[in-house]
Amino acid sequence: MKTIISIVTVLFLSAFTLAPNQTRVIHGIVSDQAGKPLPGVTVTVKGTTTGAVTGMNGAYQITANTEAKYLIFSLIGYETEEVKIKDLKRIDVTMKISRIELEEVVSVEYDAIQSYDMEISPVLNSVQGRVSGVALKGQRHHGRYTKKAHYSPSPEAAYFPHNTEGYTAIHENGFKDVMHNPLSTFSIDVDKASYSNMRRFLNMGQLPPKDAVRIEEMINYFNYDYPEPQGKHPFSVYTEVSECPWNGSHQLLHVGLKGKSIDKSELPPSNLVFLIDVSGSMSAANKLPLLKQAFRMLVNELRSEDRVAMVVYAGAAGLVLESTPGSEKSEILSALDQLQSGGSTAGGAGLKLAYKVAQENFIEDGNNRIILATDGDFNVGSSSNAEMERMIEQKREKGVFMTVLGFGMGNYKDDKMEIIADKGNGNYAYIDNIQEARKVFITEFGGTLFTIAKDVKFQIEFNPARVKGYRLVGYENRLLNDEDFNDDKKDAGEMGAGHTVTALYELIPAGSDESLKSIDPLKYQSGVKESGPETVVKADKSAELMTVKLRYKQPDGNSSTKVEIPVKGKVLDLDDSSDNFRFSASIAEFGLILRDSEYMEEASIEQVIALAKGARGEDEEGYRSEFLKLVKLADALKDWTAEK
Repeated sequence: MKTIISIVTVLFLSAFTLAPNQTRVIHGIVSDQAGKPLPGVTVTVKGTTTGAVTGMNGAYQITANTEAKYLIFSLIGYETEEVKIKDLKRIDVTMKISRIELEEVVSVEYDAIQSYDMEISPVLNSVQGRVSGVALKGQRHHGRYTKKAHYSPSPEAAYFPHNTEGYTAIHENGFKDVMHNPLSTFSIDVDKASYSNMRRFLNMGQLPPKDAVRIEEMINYFNYDYPEPQGKHPFSVYTEVSECPWNGSHQLLHVGLKGKSIDKSELPPSNLVFLIDVSGSMSAANKLPLLKQAFRMLVNELRSEDRVAMVVYAGAAGLVLESTPGSEKSEILSALDQLQSGGSTAGGAGLKLAYKVAQENFIEDGNNRIILATDGDFNVGSSSNAEMERMIEQKREKGVFMTVLGFGMGNYKDDKMEIIADKGNGNYAYIDNIQEARKVFITEFGGTLFTIAKDVKFQIEFNPARVKGYRLVGYENRLLNDEDFNDDKKDAGEMGAGHTVTALYELIPAGSDESLKSIDPLKYQSGVKESGPETVVKADKSAELMTVKLRYKQPDGNSSTKVEIPVKGKVLDLDDSSDNFRFSASIAEFGLILRDSEYMEEASIEQVIALAKGARGEDEEGYRSEFLKLVKLADALKDWTAEK
């Protein structure tokens, strides 16, 4: 008996000895000397890799071991602060501007032939000029002028981030009466920026702004198990109908497209122009340094038949790398590594030069594309959204597509980034970490860079015998007029190789006694029976649910092809629905909660988690598991925010 007691005692004491050290959560606000909150401050536990970043309101939240002694607060342009933790749970910090002058080196090469001069900037009309306010002197070398500039800005000229992020206001789609509005028409959207941007906010310990939450982009961040296309069209169409998780009296329609997958070895040759923002606002660690890491991944994926040129812009735009074969990786990477930030942002000039370079190296039947990487802070030249939109609409007609990559925080201009991608026949992603760079440039290489269909439009005609009302979930900035569907001059979204595109509709079934916003009876409608304020239609569960119509053009085409598919749409029990359906529904429900939507009804975090858990599937890359973690984090942040 004594032996047994001794063994138990030893095991008990060992458990304490081997138990992991306890942790505690520390939070607070970081401000400047004027009392303004500082976003983008890196907070680390000294001697560890544990870290966090302050949000737009300067708030941070970090988990530290109880044995940790100090927190380190650092931000470019400010003195690093080392603060003793003691037994504090809240630590607020005021950071001082650093008086140490910075020195940056900008190396820019221009062709001796001044073919760009008049179109881009008067600055480029002479061998001597100024880029970002920097004096330049030319030196003849192998038929090219090499211009090198050195400058030391004063501390007052340094870039200090404050919250000037820009988002386009979203006014959620409402329910439409099928009798009066049977058609729903919109452009596809393969952009995914909203999801990773939302993730950035949550990982900083902050809920995202409502207008930063675009539900369709959150849904389309994930790939779904749709059938590969068969036959002449470059994509397949998938539909499914089940119960609406957040409103039991409604149904949810899931419509998906799957683009044709193309093996990397069979992809056409690429003519790429990297258009890189090197202005002063790009100096933060999650901007230009992360951008360089991301582009290194892409360069390593290039083949010998691919070509890359590199254009940078700050106070003016310049060509730093002529179009170079993908086999010469060391030369491309060397040009990338030498980039430094400094100056204002001549975004318009950079775009013009990039289009010009792309056109000069155009590959017939190839992939001609500009890859723009920026925080979107265009503040010199064509800076207004309207000017930028008109310029890009003119340039896209020459067969050059656009990929837009967003970086950073604090002054991030999501609204401008979205316009550039939408109007430039392209896609838009936000890179918040190196894992996202890998997803964009390696995991989804074909879909990111190779377009298989352009100007892809949806038009769904609902049958009033099955559907009384409908609401498109998301896509608010992609809506089209019904007549735009047959108008080949009307621009729409592009689809990349292997991409999936998903849309959800919340449906009010025919026969429902739910009231819709009514209009006066239509005087000149023939054959329509009116009863009170609403039209009466006999429900028929055996009738077709809808007809799905699609239009698309070949990447180099000007005339569209129409696809028309009638759908019966048997309504499944939620438990019998596919992983595709339930996972996309969980994301949509989470988006409604983040937006505090008027249509969220019975939506709950618990239900989001239950749906996503049950529909996680194989999840080889771990993206769906990460989504679950973000949902739980958002739930915790809601509680923490409420307590404050």
